[in-house]
Amino acid sequence: MHVHFSSARMTQVLEAHERWWKGTLDRPLAAVTLTDAYPAAGKAAAPLLSQKTCHELRWPAEAVIERLDEELSTREYLGGAFPRVDLACFGPGVTAAFCGAKLDNSSGGVWFFPREKMELSDIRIRYDPENVWVQRIRALCRAGLERWGGTVVIGMPDLGGVLDIVATFRGSQNLLTDLYDDPEEVLRLIAEAEEAWREAYADFESVLHPRSAGYTDWSGLLSREPSYIVQCDFCYMIGNAMFRQFVLPTLERDVQRLTNVIYHLDGIGELNHLDTILQIRGLRAVQWVFGEGLPGTPHWTDVYEKIRRAGKRLWLTGGAEDILETVRRIGGRDVYMPVWLNARQEKLAEQLLEAR
Repeated sequence: MHVHFSSARMTQVLEAHERWWKGTLDRPLAAVTLTDAYPAAGKAAAPLLSQKTCHELRWPAEAVIERLDEELSTREYLGGAFPRVDLACFGPGVTAAFCGAKLDNSSGGVWFFPREKMELSDIRIRYDPENVWVQRIRALCRAGLERWGGTVVIGMPDLGGVLDIVATFRGSQNLLTDLYDDPEEVLRLIAEAEEAWREAYADFESVLHPRSAGYTDWSGLLSREPSYIVQCDFCYMIGNAMFRQFVLPTLERDVQRLTNVIYHLDGIGELNHLDTILQIRGLRAVQWVFGEGLPGTPHWTDVYEKIRRAGKRLWLTGGAEDILETVRRIGGRDVYMPVWLNARQEKLAEQLLEAR
């Protein structure tokens, strides 16, 4: 088995992504992956890396990479799609685990919990480069680089939002009260969590670059320069004044440190902060995730148009047909649309690739 992708194609894809980040791509960045385009070999013994299996450390990193190689080799990568390893399988907000929180995937998905309940003033958040999960992800990165070189891009783990990391150690309900009762202590923890986040990013960057073809993460966006998808799920529960006090400063520092940054706007509770987010100078793009049980992608054209009026790029989420309909309504410039299809949906893939 081998991954059906070449270094020449990677160069083309990277150029398209770079033009998208800069706003000079005159069409949508359609990244279409056909998941079953080639037969699977089925020879690798290790389980496919996922949130359900990420704890199985008995498998050497090389064996896990071999299984991933089989999986990637079944796929066809069209448009702006490219083969990548998504290390978000260690869970959203894995920085908490790097700092000593418990990683629990007994439910099949990854959640993080403090090892003991502590008073706010007693909590310390420190990045531990010798942590078992740091060591595991480093080993996977090295084994992947050894296997693929620059043909497959290994993504950064899902480091999480800084205030979300604080909430892991303190508990969301307690933290909501702390914002009122002891804001200075909360700001201390935010500073500690932000420093841990930076150290984690720098640690994995030192392993992956410059050998990697580019920077990527769970967004699937590719960049020559340091990039990331940032977020704060906790802000769903707070007003905009608190967002500006406890969240915005970190985001502003993110865009100063990294070249290409996209914000993950998750759920209608976060729309309250959209105007503030759009004012962040240097923020390149926004992903709007409307959530389950709400109208589909075409319903939110007012949100998309507001994002683009602010000079930001846009990541459209939803089903392929809904994404196509939305592009017909708002146009495709500055739009990123990653879609996963099966090989029998080639006609739909063509429509996505031809959308303007």
